[in-house]
Amino acid sequence: MLAAAHSPGTPRKKAAIAGPSKRPVIRETPSEQEKLDALQAVIVTSLEDDKAEDIVVIDMVGRATFTDRMVIATGLADRQIAAMAAHLDQKLHDFGHKRLQIEGSGSEWVLIDAGDVVVHLFKAEARALYGLEKMWGPELDEAGE
Repeated sequence: MLAAAHSPGTPRKKAAIAGPSKRPVIRETPSEQEKLDALQAVIVTSLEDDKAEDIVVIDMVGRATFTDRMVIATGLADRQIAAMAAHLDQKLHDFGHKRLQIEGSGSEWVLIDAGDVVVHLFKAEARALYGLEKMWGPELDEAGE
């Protein structure tokens, strides 16, 4: 029994035989800010490719708890807005963003909830009526000071 306790396979000997340990490769993971910036870039690029007009990005951090950024854009017709939403859905899926909620297909207002970024696609009349830029824009902060 005593011989079994002193067997040549002790952890120290095994480590010496194995040689220097290989250090794991440390890959830097993108920060939350970088992920948010990349998501926003995919959205804005998709909208620009589809000829959306007057694209506005509003930073919502500290203003709302439901999203970090809001993107607002205008389309000329219902079909263009529906196409922008469909293309954005596909591009975000290709980007790796699987959870996407789309409300209002082909109407005057389509809302796309991508979690950290909420996208509003409007016809010009509806955008003026709802005035989201006035509601959430930086001018609101300046008026309160």
